[in-house]
Amino acid sequence: MDTLESYRHIIESLLTAYAAIPIANGQIDCYTVFDTKQDHYMVMNVGWDGHRRVYGCVLHLDIKQGKISIEQNMTEMRVAQELVERGVPKDDIVLGFQAPEMRVYTGYGVF
Repeated sequence: MDTLESYRHIIESLLTAYAAIPIANGQIDCYTVFDTKQDHYMVMNVGWDGHRRVYGCVLHLDIKQGKISIEQNMTEMRVAQELVERGVPKDDIVLGFQAPEMRVYTGYGVF
């Protein structure tokens, strides 16, 4: 399996496992959205918590320039560390939610 296919598989596995965790409060669906043609991968929460509407992307990862970019992480999961534990080199993980000029100081990759 080449690197790109391996990264797709790792991301899909990680996000699918996260989305399977039941949400304790409200009537909220947690599901994955995978665009394997353009390499966008997300976990969405959609539903109601009492009278409050819940809608949003809680995890968003992209594959850009052969690297995994963590664009959004609104969870308690340490996504970058999970990726490293699944075999992704730190240099191939970009903290996309960090300002570009700060990424060099994160210990992870840059574009």
